This record gives sequence, structure tokens and C-alpha cells, in this order.
Amino acid sequence: MPPRRRSASGYRGVRQRPNGGFYAEIRSGDLRLSLGTYDTPHEAARAFDAAAWRLGRPRLQMNFPDVRTLQQALDLAPPPRLNSAQDRAEHTALQRRLLVAQEDERVMAEWRRRHPKDVAYEQEYWERRREEDTRRRREERLDRRRRKALACAQADLVNAGGRSFFTEEDERWFDIWLSTSDDTDDDDGADDWSD
Repeated sequence: MPPRRRSASGYRGVRQRPNGGFYAEIRSGDLRLSLGTYDTPHEAARAFDAAAWRLGRPRLQMNFPDVRTLQQALDLAPPPRLNSAQDRAEHTALQRRLLVAQEDERVMAEWRRRHPKDVAYEQEYWERRREEDTRRRREERLDRRRRKALACAQADLVNAGGRSFFTEEDERWFDIWLSTSDDTDDDDGADDWSD
């Protein structure tokens, strides 16, 4: 039988989990021996090699052929992960939160199915809200442009030797630095920093 190809982790018998951990297992025909989840692919590969030595696998089927004895493989393998009471409590809490979220999604789907008029009203409400926010942002941007133009005109007047109706301590002088960029998108609210 040809040797198995190595996984994307770069090591034999090691796979990356969606959560970022690395899972090690030994397969032989229908037999699957789980070796646990590790933080790095290197740790998972060391655990794989220690188990492979115990099962009497040839060194060609190992990740680190420079390891020459079982004791050496065991010394290099990471210690087994101990699940403490705190780990179990965190896992239980996460499972509970997942169940609550799934139940919430199910109930909301049922509510949407039973109350289509309410769903339509809610969608209309949010559409109106988006339109009002867009209108408000446009008005605020127009006001900033007007204030900036006034401050720039007063600065030009002073630079030309004239006299401004702004006093020296007038805060309207700071309007020269207002952003009036047209690059912002009116639909996403990304430039809505006022509240």
C-alpha cells in the first residue's frame, strides 16, 4: 500500500480544525485512534509519532525520522491535555449558549412564518430609518461644507489684508479643518460618528 499523503498541516496524521486547533489521529484500515487536539501542528505531530512508536509503525511512516527510540518520542511528545473542572464548565456554558442561540433562531423563523405583516412592517421601518439617516448625513455634510467655505472665505479676506467678522478666539476658525469628503458612502453609515 502506498504511503498516505501528508495533510495541509504539513504533517502525517494531523489536521487543522475550524477553531484553529490541530487534531492528531492514527488510521489503520477501519481503525481510527484519536490522539487529541493541540495548539500547534508540531505538537500534534509529536503526539502522532509517540503513538506510532507504541503501535510499532515503521519510521518511514513518522513525521520526525530523526527520533530513534520510543523513549525519545515520548520525551518529545507534549504532555496529555488535562481537562480541569474549569475547562468542563466553560465547555458546558458554551454549549448552553449555542443551544439558546439555535432555539432563538428557530423561534424567530417560526414568528416570521406566523406574522408576515409584522415582518413587512419591520422591514419598512428599517428602510425608512436608513433613508432618514442618509438624509440627515447629507444635511450634516452640506452644513459642514457651508461652514468650511465661510471660514475659508474669512481666512482669505484676512490674508488679503481685510478684516474678518470672526474674532481671534472665535471657534468658527476651526471649521477650516472640517472634512467635507465626498468619498463616503451614504448607505452604510460608516461616516456617522456623531452619536
